[in-house]
Amino acid sequence: MDREIVILPDPPALASEAARRFAGLAVQAATDRGLFAVALSGGTTPRMLYGLLSREPYRRAVPWARVHLFWADERCVPVTDPESNFHLIGEALICRVPIPAQNVHRMPAELGAETAAHAYEDLIFAFFGGPSPQFDLVLLGLGGDGHTASLFPGSSAAQETERLAVAVEADYQDRPAQRVTLTLPAINAARQVIFLVSGSAKAGIVQAVLEGPEGEFPAQRVRPTSGRLTWLLDAAAAAHLKISSQTGTSSNAFYDPGSGCPF
Repeated sequence: MDREIVILPDPPALASEAARRFAGLAVQAATDRGLFAVALSGGTTPRMLYGLLSREPYRRAVPWARVHLFWADERCVPVTDPESNFHLIGEALICRVPIPAQNVHRMPAELGAETAAHAYEDLIFAFFGGPSPQFDLVLLGLGGDGHTASLFPGSSAAQETERLAVAVEADYQDRPAQRVTLTLPAINAARQVIFLVSGSAKAGIVQAVLEGPEGEFPAQRVRPTSGRLTWLLDAAAAAHLKISSQTGTSSNAFYDPGSGCPF
C-alpha cells in the first residue's frame, strides 16, 4: 500500500485540492480505460468538494460523460430526505453537471437495507463485468468514533471479507440507523482511496487512527491492496498529529500536464 498524508490550511483549500485530484484522476481513467468509476460519500466536507466540481473549471474539464457515480454508503430513507446521501450529492453535484442519468448508480435504500445491499452488489458485479470489481476512486470521510462509510467499530460489516455491500444497523448521532455500505473488500480493491477530513472536532480521532495502535478503528483497515491511500486533512483536523504532510501537492502528483490534462 502506498500512503500519503497531505495537510491543507483550511476547508476551502482542502476542497480545492480534492477537486484537483478528482479531475486529474477522472481525465487519466477516461483516457486509459474509457471510464471513471468513483464511489462517493456524503457529509459537510465532501459537499464543499462537490460544489467546486459543479463549477468552472471543473464542470467543463471533467469528462462527465465517462464518469460513473456510485455510493460508499447510504441511509435507508426516501431519496427526498435530507439525510439521504443521494439527495445531498444530487443537489450539490448531479443536477449541476452534464452527467448522463444512466451513469448514476445509487444504492436503492428504499428497498430495505438487506435487499438493497444484495441489489447493489449485483449492480457492481454487472457494471464491472468480472469477479474482481475495481473502483478508480473511493472518497471517504471519518466519523468521530473512527468509522468510515457505514463501517462502525464492533460491527460485523467491518469484519466482512467477501461481500461487496452489506446491510448495517448503527446508532450514531441520532441519524437513521438502517444503512447500506460498501465493505472493506470493495474499498480496498480501489485504485485510489481518498479520506477527506476537516475541523478541530476530528483532530483527536485523526491522531488516534493515523498514529495510534492498529486495529481499533474500521478506518485503520482501509488499506488498498494494490492502490494508493491518501489522507487530505485541513490544519485543524491535523492539529494533534506529530507528523507533517508526507508528500507535496504539486500539480503533477497524479497526471502529467503535458499529456492532454486540461489544467
